[in-house]
Amino acid sequence: MESRIRLHWFLPTGGDSRDILPDPGRPGVRNPSRRYLAQVAMAADDLGFEAVLTPCGTGCEDAWITTASLIAVTERLKFLVAFRPGLLSPTLAAQMASTYQRMSGGRMLVNVVTGAEPRELHRFGDYADKPTRYERTGEFLAVMRGAWSGEPFDFEGTHYRVEGAMTREVPDPRPEIYFGGASDPAKDVAASQADVYLVWGEPPEAARSQADDVRERAAARGRELRYGIRFHVISRNTAAEAWAAADALMAGISAEAIAEAQADFRSTMSEGQRRMAELHGGDAGRLVIHPNVWAGIGLVRGGAGTALVGSHEEVADRILEYHRAGFEEFILSGYPHLEEAHFFGEGVMPILREKGLIPELPRASGPVFSFR
Repeated sequence: MESRIRLHWFLPTGGDSRDILPDPGRPGVRNPSRRYLAQVAMAADDLGFEAVLTPCGTGCEDAWITTASLIAVTERLKFLVAFRPGLLSPTLAAQMASTYQRMSGGRMLVNVVTGAEPRELHRFGDYADKPTRYERTGEFLAVMRGAWSGEPFDFEGTHYRVEGAMTREVPDPRPEIYFGGASDPAKDVAASQADVYLVWGEPPEAARSQADDVRERAAARGRELRYGIRFHVISRNTAAEAWAAADALMAGISAEAIAEAQADFRSTMSEGQRRMAELHGGDAGRLVIHPNVWAGIGLVRGGAGTALVGSHEEVADRILEYHRAGFEEFILSGYPHLEEAHFFGEGVMPILREKGLIPELPRASGPVFSFR
């Protein structure tokens, strides 16, 4: 039997829509209100997703506050809270996460995000160069872990000096640290401090190569990590329906929008973003980069730019293929996030349960009334 995988969804705290680049004046644009985000979170909870990833940045609502507001409306769903380590004290972050674990009943995971484009970092007053940011992140994570140790923790490095760092109680469980980045400094931080290393969706061999690189670096430090991959998803009863949905997303993207986005990507400082852009080179005729793996979203969207597209059976097969390439965790999303969670949760997840890859859900207590 194949080993188990973990499936996560995405919480659209920057807003949601049926389009990749929605026109604010068009119907169907959804503000990231607490009511809407609660709908997405409760759907993910009911469908059996392990956690929801919440992004960070000035275009989003704050991840800590937003997810904390959703604890009471969910039961077992975990919250993968993204934040930038250079913007707060590592001891304060340890305290916040420790409190979160107690208030949520152990339902917090940590996604540490070092990279960002300079214009975003400058909004926060962070002008450190890339090597400095990753060096600082490594120290930050060492202090945060030390503060969770149950004993006063001392540390003196280039960027942080703390004496007696600790939290009120040791968090139970200690929040797992998710970390991504395709550059050498990012991979070194992941190898030394992360629990889960994340990559954006590429063809299986390219993605495996990224993970294997970190696996070797971690082994040299006497550590073992888990490996996760980030995709959008368009899953339907038939492949034709799924590709029609992908075509509909493309129909809302103008040539001007593609050219503008590609110009931005060419100037990126992010190794991961560069790899996403190179998958298609801005060419709408090169978007299927592997069976059922479509790079259309990355024509205009920064960050994760690929989607698993196909029938429920095809998407399940691709997940199994990536699992066999070494990936145990899948962070998924779709436009719009509420409806796509149901397409995937009701179409693909039962197939994965039949294969023993994810846990069974509690069965419904009774039949649906048919008015007969």
